[in-house]
Amino acid sequence: MKEIPVYLFTGFMDSGKTSLIKESLITNDFAENGRSLILSCEDGEVAYEEEKLKKINASLVMIEKQEELTEDFLKEINLQYRPEQVFLEYNGTWGMDTILEITLPTGWVIVQSLATVDATTFDLYLANMRTMILEQLFAADVIIFNRCDDSTDKGKYRRNVKALNRKAQIVYERADGTIDNREEELPFDISGEELEITDADYGIWFIDCMENPKRYKGKKVKFLALVYNPDDLKKGIFVPGRFAMTCCEDDITFIGFQCKYPKEDEIPHKSWIYLTAEVRVEFSKEYRGKGPILYPVSITPAQKPKEELIYFS
Repeated sequence: MKEIPVYLFTGFMDSGKTSLIKESLITNDFAENGRSLILSCEDGEVAYEEEKLKKINASLVMIEKQEELTEDFLKEINLQYRPEQVFLEYNGTWGMDTILEITLPTGWVIVQSLATVDATTFDLYLANMRTMILEQLFAADVIIFNRCDDSTDKGKYRRNVKALNRKAQIVYERADGTIDNREEELPFDISGEELEITDADYGIWFIDCMENPKRYKGKKVKFLALVYNPDDLKKGIFVPGRFAMTCCEDDITFIGFQCKYPKEDEIPHKSWIYLTAEVRVEFSKEYRGKGPILYPVSITPAQKPKEELIYFS
């Protein structure tokens, strides 16, 4: 049976989902791929023009209530419209489990998930609806921050995304539709050969080092770490790191680096240390490629800090 690609668009109302779908169908020539079906789960400020949709062989079906989005409903729609591609504009206030767990009609396959975010309201949503917005970003292959300007903290936005979803491609778009190519600023200086990482900067450094390990190649870094070194860990390896809150108190994960050390059995599991290490970039099957590997220069016992969790802001 022929595969019917489904493109899933998520994001809160007026974040740019409809505009992106219209741009994909009309400007980017997606309409040439055959009969298109748009399933829209909300009615925002930007509307679809029925006459333009007819010209490109596209149909629009509105879904007004979450309970209407059922397997039977989608099967009926599939039989009625026989689409060759589907654009699903999901309601940003509906739980992602509804669409991710539903059984799609035979042949329908979600091939790409795109999330749109209004950069002018992201901080507000992050402060008041953190779990809901990060749930959408966690499932996305591509995340588009639109309406960016010179005050947009691209680094902060990237860290919040990458803490949950490292595979996501992030695009920053300015209000005029052009791509924002400004360099992202780090809150610490990496120009020297030695770098001391504070607790406040650990999460930021971790994300940047994992994404850009060559920036730190040959540098010496020092930070306070909790040791992960259970008996079943590979010999000659331990993992210094920290527990990080990525979304909420129910979503805490340990983030650390591989550290090669021949006396690893002398470093107790769950102990606290000050580690000074040289960063090298080497192949690791855990990284599925090359990544940062730490080689200790000095290891000093340390006291557990008052605040054990680190964050990504």
